[in-house]
Amino acid sequence: MGRLLDISYFLLLFFILIIIILNPSSSATQVYDVKSFGAKPDGLRDSTKAFLNAWAAACASTASSIIFVPKGRYLLHPVVFSGRYCTSARITILINGTLVAPADYRILGKANNWLSFEGVSGVSILGGAFDAKGPALWACKAAGNQHCPSGATTLSFTNSNNIMIKRMLSLNSQMFHIVINGCSNVRLQGVNIIASGNSPNTDGIHVQRSTNIAIIRSTIRTGDDCISIGPGTKNLWMEGIECGPGHGISIGSLAKDLEEEGVQNVTVKNAAFTGTQNGLRIKSWARASTGFVKGVHFEGVTMDNVQSPIVIDQNYCPHNQGCPSQESGVKVSDVTYKGIRGTSATKVAVKFDCSAANPCTSLRLEDVKLTYTNEDQVAQASCSNAKGKAYGLVQPNSCL
Repeated sequence: MGRLLDISYFLLLFFILIIIILNPSSSATQVYDVKSFGAKPDGLRDSTKAFLNAWAAACASTASSIIFVPKGRYLLHPVVFSGRYCTSARITILINGTLVAPADYRILGKANNWLSFEGVSGVSILGGAFDAKGPALWACKAAGNQHCPSGATTLSFTNSNNIMIKRMLSLNSQMFHIVINGCSNVRLQGVNIIASGNSPNTDGIHVQRSTNIAIIRSTIRTGDDCISIGPGTKNLWMEGIECGPGHGISIGSLAKDLEEEGVQNVTVKNAAFTGTQNGLRIKSWARASTGFVKGVHFEGVTMDNVQSPIVIDQNYCPHNQGCPSQESGVKVSDVTYKGIRGTSATKVAVKFDCSAANPCTSLRLEDVKLTYTNEDQVAQASCSNAKGKAYGLVQPNSCL
């Protein structure tokens, strides 16, 4: 393990050299080592102030900056990295160590976010592990304790642009692992997300009110949606995603509010789902809404023992408590499922449960082959208020 860490260390130094060489203002690039600001790599002493001071120094630079986190474990309390006063055109955070949350889950649990970047531009996070120590809070919730805090998102970017997150590990987040909210031009690549399959509300990556987002070659194993897509998402590309355990890739839930932005131009390509609750899902509450979903393309997806491989649920109501019992106002149209193959853990492999007031339109099934894991029975498709066409081989037989 020590040899691997040493190799990783030199790789990060190599990346620093590459960044400096490729940067047009390379002679002015500044490198800030968090240890020089007082960060302690023992995982016991609080390094929050040191990280904030390193951030302030990098922000104040007139050229590109690098914040370097050497190997070790760094204890961080909830912290906000603000871009309000930044003059640096680009800040790269190279992490060779592990960021750890406080042992007392209540410290993190009472905050909305653990590490929050707000109003930043040109920030890259390369490498590193983020250990939020979520199991203690999950156990509190599982015990039915009414005094458990809600929990924190591990990494949040809000109202930011030109962001890169690459080769990071998010481990045991209390709530959502990564949230992209109100951002543009964000790329997540080689991200590894791990939490227990029964961990509550631990969505892997959540995107909302954001445009031009790419999630590439990432592995997500968690207790909720691997990727969840909220209102106001436009031009989202997901490719090479491995999901499971988890609840699949979900657009929604939508129709939480009457006035709601739509979701459009979403692509999932070359993804694999293993043992998940859902595969490709669109979900909305059964209530009035100005929202919509259109221009969605699912292609080249494999399902392995997935409970609901393909589903549109416009009567979404988890736990069947306080259900609105109306008709969903969300308009779902122009959704393509192409090259979807594998096994369903339930008999109904394809389910389109759409709104009677706003039927789903322009649904397209092409080259779909889903079989029931119970070989004695044939997989089925179910349609309600759904309009569209099937092309080529489609199994189970299309109900469109």
